Amino acid sequence: MNHALYSKQVLHSKEREILMAMQFDADATVSPSPNIFGDQLLNDPSSLFAHLRMMGAVLPAPFPTGAQQKAWMVTRMQEALLVLKDSQRFTLDYTAVEDNALVQRMESSQGFALLGRSMLNVDGLAHRRLRGLVSKVFTPKYIEGLRPSIEQIANRLLDQVVEAGRMDLVEDYAYPLPINVISDMLGVPHDHWDLVREGSRAIVAGGPITLDDRDADVRAQKIDAFGNYITQLVTEKRHHPCSDLISQLVQIEEDGERLSEPELLSMVGLLIVAGHETTSNLISSGTLALLDHTDQLEKLKADLSLVPQAIEELLRFTGPVLTSLPRLATEDVDLAEQHISRGDIVIVALTSANHDENHFIQASDLNLLRSIDRHLAFGYGIHICLGAPLARLEGEIAFTTLLRRMPDLRLNLPREAITWHGALNVRGLISLPVVF
Repeated sequence: MNHALYSKQVLHSKEREILMAMQFDADATVSPSPNIFGDQLLNDPSSLFAHLRMMGAVLPAPFPTGAQQKAWMVTRMQEALLVLKDSQRFTLDYTAVEDNALVQRMESSQGFALLGRSMLNVDGLAHRRLRGLVSKVFTPKYIEGLRPSIEQIANRLLDQVVEAGRMDLVEDYAYPLPINVISDMLGVPHDHWDLVREGSRAIVAGGPITLDDRDADVRAQKIDAFGNYITQLVTEKRHHPCSDLISQLVQIEEDGERLSEPELLSMVGLLIVAGHETTSNLISSGTLALLDHTDQLEKLKADLSLVPQAIEELLRFTGPVLTSLPRLATEDVDLAEQHISRGDIVIVALTSANHDENHFIQASDLNLLRSIDRHLAFGYGIHICLGAPLARLEGEIAFTTLLRRMPDLRLNLPREAITWHGALNVRGLISLPVVF
């Protein structure tokens, strides 16, 4: 590790507070204090992860799992790639390790009950089968064919606010654009958006490792309603198929294999949640990053052909997914001088790896001209996000349309008043008032 890069960094007051929160055990093994995985994670993850990387590539992590299993956080790119690509030793199939408490916690989670039969939670041949079936309808040609309709949606949304000269970029643009797209793709009626949004947010906030369980009952009710709605929607498509993706998922078959009913319900739920929540956060947090770095914003406005390249840097710099889903070690593994035992929980800090100073020059800077060989905003390995091409296309159209039509975009509130929502893995802006 290049410690000189760290020694040159000036510690801001918030960063000093983070360092004060770190604790050392009797054997001088550095371990993050549990309270750092709260507001600090949502409000300033870059500073937090910078200091965690300085402490080590693999750290004991006091995640609030409610389980006795030991948990580890992977903070740097090299070790992150090793974990994410090795689905045999670090699995998302929680049944692969017997008698582990994470399975019990997951099975008691309504979010897992709804999405647990999707390709997110299986590995090996089972994952290949599910991803192969879904890939038959989620093709690059199909995604690119959505460009004209996405452009129409983006322009229509801006038409609705242009005369006012102001908007909440989250509520008026970043959220409705991807929910329009995924709803049209899947055949979800627009008057059910509120239910979809509330259910999605509840699933994201109530995952296997949750920062705050005070609202667990409310989340459970929202997830229940969301699950019931998906069941009704799939039933309707089964009896009255159309040209939408749900109807195609009902009918797809390969080598005699079809999606079972639980698999189909999980896949539809996954596509709805992943199809709008993270893309919405990319558009809003990416816009904030540009407003925070006016030199980069001016470069982009001067040449909108840079938008596709800029999106990769925005994904690296402020990607909406902070950490991977928790994996289980299926055997004893030594990683970065740490001994990980069979059954231990391993979580990759994607945002931290994307800011790894050993992998990216001046990693803490936003540089839209940066040449990026790889980032982890969409994950890595067999579980890399199936919807990445769609997210990139939506981001390209969203930023191009916004900056072309509203080049004088600027914040309409004090920067320090901006607030975030999320859990351990997903982070997004609550609102982003702007004028233009």
